[in-house]
Amino acid sequence: MARTDPAAVRRRTTGFIIGSAATFISGMLVQLVMVPSTNVSDQRWSYPWTADALVGVSLLYFVLHLLVADGLVTFGRHGVAGASRTARAGVGLAVAGALVFGAAELASIPPRAALVDDTSVVAAIALFVLGSVLSAIGLLMIGKTTLSAGIWHGWRRYTPLVAGLWTTVLVFLGPTPVLAAGVGLYGACLLAMAIALRTEAVSARSAEAGGLQLNRA
Repeated sequence: MARTDPAAVRRRTTGFIIGSAATFISGMLVQLVMVPSTNVSDQRWSYPWTADALVGVSLLYFVLHLLVADGLVTFGRHGVAGASRTARAGVGLAVAGALVFGAAELASIPPRAALVDDTSVVAAIALFVLGSVLSAIGLLMIGKTTLSAGIWHGWRRYTPLVAGLWTTVLVFLGPTPVLAAGVGLYGACLLAMAIALRTEAVSARSAEAGGLQLNRA
C-alpha cells in the first residue's frame, strides 16, 4: 500500500506527540500531586478538582483528545496497519473512541458540582466507558494488523498492540483510585505510537534524500 509523504507525516505527528505526551504528563501529575493534596471529596464528580477548575481541565482534555484523534487518522493514512478491512475498521474505531472521549469531557462540565451517583453524571460516565471500549477494540485491531502487515519492524511494530492492551485494562480502572495513572499510561502508549510514526517518517525522508544525492552524483 502506498504511504503518505514522509514530510507530511512528520508535520501531522507533531500534534499527535503533543496530545499524547500532555495526556501522559497530566495523568501522572493528577495521580501524584492533585489526588494526595486535594480537599475535594471523592464523591464529587469534579474530584480531585474543584467544580470551577474542572471547566478549564475538561476543555484542555477535549483539545488533547482531538489531537490524538487526528494523530490516529494520520496513522491510518500512513498505511502501517495494512490495507485490509480490519485495519480500516480498527483505525475508525480508535478515532471514534478518541472523539467520544472528547465528547465525554464536554459532557462532564454541566454536572461538575454533582455527586458521582447523581443521574446527571450518568451520561458523562457512559461516554467515558464507551470511549474506552471503542479505543481498546480499535487499537487491538490495528495492533494485530500492524504485526501482520510487516511494514514496521523492531520496537515500532508492537506499539499499537501495547496501546490496545493497556486501553483494555483502562476500561476496568474507572471506579478505582488509580484511574488518573491509568490515563497517564494510556497517553504514554499513544506517545510511543506517535514517536514510532514520527521517527519512521524521519528515517524515510533521510533515505529519500540520500537516494536523491546518489542519483545526482
